[in-house]
Amino acid sequence: MPGFLETDIKYLKGVGDARAKVLASELGVATFRDLLYYFPFRHIDRSRFYSIGELSGSDLPALQIKGRFIKFATEGEGAKKRLVGIFTDGQRMMEIVWFSKITTFSTAYKPGVEYVIFGKPNYFRNAYSMVHPEVEQFDPAKPPTGFRGVYSLTETMRKRGYTTRLLQTLVGNLLSMPGLASVDDTLPADVVRRYSLMPVQEAFRQIHFPENARLLQKAIERFKFEELFYVEAHILRYTMERSAKIPGYLFGRIGEKFNGFYFNVLPFELTGAQKRVLKEIRADMKTGRQMNRLLQGDVGSGKTMVAFMSMLMAVDNGCQSALMAPTEILATQHFETLKQWAEPIGVKVALLTGSTRTAARREIHERLESGEIDIIVGTHALIEDTVRFKCLGLAVIDEQHRFGVAQRARMWRKNTVAPHVLVMTATPIPRTLAMTVYGDLEVSVIDELPPGRKPVTTLLRYDNNRHEVDLLISSQLKDGRQVYIVYPLISENEKLDLKSLEEGYERTCETFPSYKVCFVHGKMKPAAKDHQMDLFVKGEARIMVATTVIEVGVNVPNASVMIIENAERFGLSQLHQLRGRVGRGADQSYCVLMGKMKSGADTKKRLSIMTETTDGFLISEADMKIRGPGDMEGTQQSGLAFSLRVADLARDGQVLTRAREAALAVLRGAPSLLAPGCVVSQQDSGSSFVMKVSENEISVMKSELRVRFVHSVDWSQIS
Repeated sequence: MPGFLETDIKYLKGVGDARAKVLASELGVATFRDLLYYFPFRHIDRSRFYSIGELSGSDLPALQIKGRFIKFATEGEGAKKRLVGIFTDGQRMMEIVWFSKITTFSTAYKPGVEYVIFGKPNYFRNAYSMVHPEVEQFDPAKPPTGFRGVYSLTETMRKRGYTTRLLQTLVGNLLSMPGLASVDDTLPADVVRRYSLMPVQEAFRQIHFPENARLLQKAIERFKFEELFYVEAHILRYTMERSAKIPGYLFGRIGEKFNGFYFNVLPFELTGAQKRVLKEIRADMKTGRQMNRLLQGDVGSGKTMVAFMSMLMAVDNGCQSALMAPTEILATQHFETLKQWAEPIGVKVALLTGSTRTAARREIHERLESGEIDIIVGTHALIEDTVRFKCLGLAVIDEQHRFGVAQRARMWRKNTVAPHVLVMTATPIPRTLAMTVYGDLEVSVIDELPPGRKPVTTLLRYDNNRHEVDLLISSQLKDGRQVYIVYPLISENEKLDLKSLEEGYERTCETFPSYKVCFVHGKMKPAAKDHQMDLFVKGEARIMVATTVIEVGVNVPNASVMIIENAERFGLSQLHQLRGRVGRGADQSYCVLMGKMKSGADTKKRLSIMTETTDGFLISEADMKIRGPGDMEGTQQSGLAFSLRVADLARDGQVLTRAREAALAVLRGAPSLLAPGCVVSQQDSGSSFVMKVSENEISVMKSELRVRFVHSVDWSQIS
């Protein structure tokens, strides 16, 4: 026998077989639980009536107006046939339009009777109208009061006569059923008490039919907490389970190579942030468990130095290290840098890429397997089955979002003992996103730049400033500097009013004929792309015209100008990444955002954020609030691996922090947060999750987390 929440929705008063099929196919509502968790997307105050004269603007929310119909008329023929009612609030008039069930509606409402219409006003031809609004007769003895939820409905449902009012009725019928009293809270009782959360039964009532704004907010906060609690519980359970099961190399000593480099070779004083991160890495490597750490830091913050010194810890403990980069250009640059640092202390570094010749590749394979090579730098070539190590102790993945999960995993399956893992990114990730997308990793942040580094001057300019921008480019070229010009498109597109690389390359060659211009885009063959990029790296080409393929993987300290055409087409985080290509040397550098004069105020305000700060974390927070977490460039290959119905990672950082704290305490079996003997279990699609909790015992019986009550997160999508 299914429990109350698992009851088929067709057994709810007002549903039946026909409506059950529509609710399941259109909204995914197949059970009582589904309907309870089908929350309103917003709420309106039904005690307020608007007048037609108050309406202003073209993007109005759904609202209610009290008045009378004057007359009805049928217009058009066939598929264009419609019923039009003229509705007045006593001062002004508006059209009410129905495109389906015309016969039904033409007889349902009478002229002269007082009604309340509820719907979204449309502004067309200098007048307002409503299409398929909810209409109910006004009863002076029972006027509409309080807040009511507004539910998302598909177009198919609207055409069949389904309304928000119907959903309200169905939810009301469900909330009035005695069986609701048997529904246990989805969270441990002590968690509810400790964090002053609304109990789940009351929260269901208040989120669907709130008594007032305060109780509505409490209900929303309750479900946000619940949603994020179970997201974090899954991530933390996985992390704790992995930590308990996967041993790592014990790096117990700091030895000759590390100390020799630190005291005799290090070319500059480490920043406080670099020292802090090295201590965090050192602490991980002393535990005897595999380190899994994400290292965040802006371009130029010194991540590569931290990675190299971490590799020296491995060398001092008899192990090898590998650094994998997404492009041959970047791998080669890393190799040259590390080789320069390593040679004075006798550490052997090698480079392995797809371009490495067969004889050299065979020699590198032999030297790796014998342990003669201490540090190997490379691209995807490092994860080939033919690459074997004598003892791989540390794997460093640069710009880790450029590699798939399976590709990264192949690196640390090279040993019987898992190597420590350090993944690096120059894409600043908002804290809330890092706690979810990368929640199974410990996070280190380098949040300061080396002293003496000049911040990049960022300018917002438009086409009428083109001559001014050309003068800036010309002056920098005369001073011996190099310039990037980035375009959103490769070729001209008639449907998009955007600048393209091809026309930009021609214009650049004509405008600056004395300088060699190279070009790079994503559709070029790798060899051709590498040749063009090499021209720029060596300084033979002074201007590079490119698409965003240069966002990662080019380190040219002599480049001092970055021009980004149609900057409004890029996310803030991507603009910040592009800006990071300049400002790598000692000279003052410039980033010019070329926008459209006709851009809206919001677009100009968004771009102005780039001119006000160079702090990548502030920019990434602003970007996530604007674009949403699933669209953040560079954070994950396919956005978030789960969907959130209530919580918002861009705005609910405090809730997430509290939810993570509670989930961690529960998984650790903290007596103060979980009643002894609590058992949560679920059979779902053939799999089960059982968490038996006593004061000092937690056992997780299934690697895939499935939670009994939370229906608002798609757990099947979490890998």
